[in-house]
Amino acid sequence: MSNFVLKENKAIDEKYYYTKHKSGLPVYVIPKNHGTGYAVFGTNFGSIDNRFSVDGREISLPDGIAHFLEHKLFENEDGIDTFKKYAEYGASANAYTSSDKTVYLFSATENMSESLEILLDFVTHPYFTKETVDKEQGIIGQEIRMYDDNPNWRLYFNMLTALYHSHPARIDTAGTVETIAQITPETLYDAYNTFYNLNNMALCVCGNIDPEEVLSVCDKVLKDAPEVSPERIFPKEPENVFQKEITQKLSVSMPLFSVGVKDIHQPSTGKELAKKQAEYEMILELLFGKASPFYTRLYEAGLINSAFSAGYEAHTNFGFCEVAGYSNDPDKVYSEMLAEIEKYKKSGFDPEDFERIKRVFYASNIRAFNSTDDIANDFIAYIFRGFDMLDYPEVISSVTLDDVTKRFNEDFTEERIVLSKILPL
Repeated sequence: MSNFVLKENKAIDEKYYYTKHKSGLPVYVIPKNHGTGYAVFGTNFGSIDNRFSVDGREISLPDGIAHFLEHKLFENEDGIDTFKKYAEYGASANAYTSSDKTVYLFSATENMSESLEILLDFVTHPYFTKETVDKEQGIIGQEIRMYDDNPNWRLYFNMLTALYHSHPARIDTAGTVETIAQITPETLYDAYNTFYNLNNMALCVCGNIDPEEVLSVCDKVLKDAPEVSPERIFPKEPENVFQKEITQKLSVSMPLFSVGVKDIHQPSTGKELAKKQAEYEMILELLFGKASPFYTRLYEAGLINSAFSAGYEAHTNFGFCEVAGYSNDPDKVYSEMLAEIEKYKKSGFDPEDFERIKRVFYASNIRAFNSTDDIANDFIAYIFRGFDMLDYPEVISSVTLDDVTKRFNEDFTEERIVLSKILPL
């Protein structure tokens, strides 16, 4: 395969093929002998990218434009519905917008090349008119009002609002009814032409497909893109949190809680970010994992249920830990969490517990390679964060008890922890 470079990790028996297509698009093909193939075509552009400079011109975009753009790209100038095109080949398609990326995807058991052609074609052919934008404003406006009443959505974004003073991470991905009203075809083209540049995007295809076949579809559909280099502008964010606690009342039968811990080590990319992610995940598992004394104690006391979870969200310009669940006494859970943190500050983590957690974490990351959709979605997230997914198991192995202890003692301080609650009306 003359155009592709082969990358292998023999320790975990995984590999992929990489090439930079002549159009500027990075292309990754991960061979998997699975019944279902999966492809993701994404751009390094999400809800936080609302202010940037390009060619000496500073541009501010309305909140929610990345999500709006994701919706709009499914509309074609010929009027044929994109989902209908996929259905003809038996493929299932979707898309999502997060804080730092927008991803278009499909899964298929056959006709991978035909579905891939549809994917590359519709994403690279924007079509916006005033009429279609006005119509979409009504549709997304209804979606926003629906999210305003969604307890889990509000819990999460209220937690981010409490954590951040001014970072756009605190902005709802969909924006507000007021901000999306400012979106015009011109602002959509501004965002599209800047961030949907093929050099700022990536294609990842995972499944039983030949890399040369992927390349021939790229040759057929993609046109060369002159490189655009937007410089993102983020406001200065203080280390402390914006507010310690935030409460909202909604129609719920049981209170929900989300505890956020602010990561102040920003920005970070590549191996540094990957190692930080591994360290935070291990800390959370030691403190609050399903095998921890904390979880057992609170579960048996009826303070939490099996929906209790803890995780770290890694991004290049912000990051945070979230511990969330349901409880009839969220304040009690919160105080128990703070007490648990203080307990481990005094005692330290048990070396045997750490080694066990590390082995479990390593194994769960290897298991992610069993699913074509997990591989593709994780792979593209790592690419945009400057890291190679095949190197992550090695990073996990490199984390020591001293690394975890140092990060825990420095970062888990009360002034960087917030509580978000949703209570019944």
